[in-house]
Amino acid sequence: MVVNTPPAQDRCPAAHPEDPTPCAGGVVVTVLDRFNGGADGCEQHGARLLASLDGGRVYGLPHAAPGTAIRVFTAAAGIRPFCWMDGPRTEPSQLSEIENRARRAR
Repeated sequence: MVVNTPPAQDRCPAAHPEDPTPCAGGVVVTVLDRFNGGADGCEQHGARLLASLDGGRVYGLPHAAPGTAIRVFTAAAGIRPFCWMDGPRTEPSQLSEIENRARRAR
């Protein structure tokens, strides 16, 4: 059995180099972009990566608990793209999916 463990410095492959947060748990999801490029990651970095992609999707790895991919997908909807970056965010591409839905409903 192959066990996916975070690389050195407790960072999973889905963690963006500029994101300062540590991993929250083990590697449990694969996040793919619209061209099927992807990275495995913990739930936290998987959600942050998914939130930063246009047309991304998430899949639970075989050893992940049931519902892991759904938790990551749901969390990503409330996270702004590249959430670790500072500065004002007013454009739709800078807002979370939930914020964009609320703006469209007005």
